[in-house]
Amino acid sequence: MTTNVYIDGFNLYYGCVKGTPCKWLDLEAFCRTLMPQEQIRTIHYFTARVSGRLDPSAPTRQNTYLRALATLPSVEVHFGSFLTNNVWMLLANPPLRGPRKAQVVKTEEKGSDVNLAATLLMDGFRRAADTVVIVSNDSDLTEPVRLARYELGLRVGVINPHPANKRSLTLSREAHFFKQIRPAAVRSSQFPPTLVDATGTFHKPTSW
Repeated sequence: MTTNVYIDGFNLYYGCVKGTPCKWLDLEAFCRTLMPQEQIRTIHYFTARVSGRLDPSAPTRQNTYLRALATLPSVEVHFGSFLTNNVWMLLANPPLRGPRKAQVVKTEEKGSDVNLAATLLMDGFRRAADTVVIVSNDSDLTEPVRLARYELGLRVGVINPHPANKRSLTLSREAHFFKQIRPAAVRSSQFPPTLVDATGTFHKPTSW
């Protein structure tokens, strides 16, 4: 029995990595820790290149992390994109007199959920693995999970990176099995501080 894993990168980041010292996450070690009995073939990681508009050093940190992921033979990275617009939005606590709206910069990550769903189903049609596991809490992925299980006959797992009390019940109900990510699994699955690739030596970002 072989297993492919499909990781919603930003869902994982905001669910259990942001604000912690565990951003230097080795995805192969992470998946082995969560699923020690599975024979993992491919780990698909879905993300988008961040902008330096608010944090000029963010793209450099992300590129360093992507370079670290490139040292893992089983990891394939898929890119969506960010869409930034100036939009008018209602104030949460508008004054009795004066404007009730404010213009804000709205940034949305686009494409990762669609790319994940498309890759998952294409792998299912090709019988690329016997088991597919989604690392996300996004209920928009419920239908692809249902199709993979009931139409394609795959064994399906869902791993939730968000707190247990916020898990998507609609998503987890469609899976054969469900796992909750524990902080210890993230802490024990970090890259070493220094890595080497074909270009040379590089290091974990200092702010991480």
